[in-house]
Amino acid sequence: MQEIFVKGMTYGWNTERGAYQTEAAVDSLKKLKDTGSEWIALSFFALQDTYHSTDIHFDYGHTMTDRDIIFAVKQAKSLGLKVCLKPVVNCRDGIWRARIGFPVEAENDWEKWFESYTNFLLHYAELADELECEMFCIGCEMINTEFQVDRWRLVIEQVRRLYQGPIIYNANHGKEEGVEWFDAVDFIGTSAYYPVAKAPGDSVENMVKKWEQISIKLEKLSQQYNKQIIFMEIGCRSAIGCATMPWDFEHTHLPFNEDEQANFYESVFQVFWDKPWFAGFFWWDWKTELYPIEEAKKDLDFDIYGKKAEQIVRQWYNKEKTLISKP
Repeated sequence: MQEIFVKGMTYGWNTERGAYQTEAAVDSLKKLKDTGSEWIALSFFALQDTYHSTDIHFDYGHTMTDRDIIFAVKQAKSLGLKVCLKPVVNCRDGIWRARIGFPVEAENDWEKWFESYTNFLLHYAELADELECEMFCIGCEMINTEFQVDRWRLVIEQVRRLYQGPIIYNANHGKEEGVEWFDAVDFIGTSAYYPVAKAPGDSVENMVKKWEQISIKLEKLSQQYNKQIIFMEIGCRSAIGCATMPWDFEHTHLPFNEDEQANFYESVFQVFWDKPWFAGFFWWDWKTELYPIEEAKKDLDFDIYGKKAEQIVRQWYNKEKTLISKP
């Protein structure tokens, strides 16, 4: 079992081509570093037209160019940050990528899709290796494809021919047991948007109780595959009720509430920080262009810049974390 501990943030999601190379993005990355973060997941996407399309294509308006990625990785490394390169596929029609898939009997469609996905992934695997990225993520929340065990194993085999570092797959919360090929990756990743609050404004104590139940399940998964688990995505918005539905980004009418967001963060740290099978966090998310600090109390998004949750991250990320070597 490889052992690391990630003090990380997801950086650069949902931005347009060229955004990584702006002055605002450079300043944002410095502020990210100031939180005590040691890693970023550099996350960007390409598109397929619908959830049942078989062709993944580069979109010049939205997909980051290699120049963008090279700039961001080098900028991060100049600040002493480690990088997990995380290319993602989204659907242009707005359907969640977890729905990407075809009927079991549609063998030809599966073959075409995996050929396109492999080509997409290998491009970035090669780039990640050339840039000496410390980790590579081979997929995110692709639930309806995960039963294609042999095809995923072949994807991983081909990635390893180009990328020499550790690889991770980003499953979705509650669906981690459905990935039968976790033995083939180096770390188990999940989007840990577990609803741990019983009601809006819930306490740290109640959230901790719920996380402890979840941790039992995740520890069993770690033991099953002898792999550490990383929260490739985790977080919630600074809005009332956010911890009851941490994945939510649509209910923009909900009132601002940074306490519930901070309680969510604190509960996660309390439960998982010292678990020997747990390897860290990539909090969702840190944008390339931050709002002015004086507007932090108006922002209803996942951002923590200037909010109480940022102070929680600073307190925990500036603690020493001792890795226990296992035979």
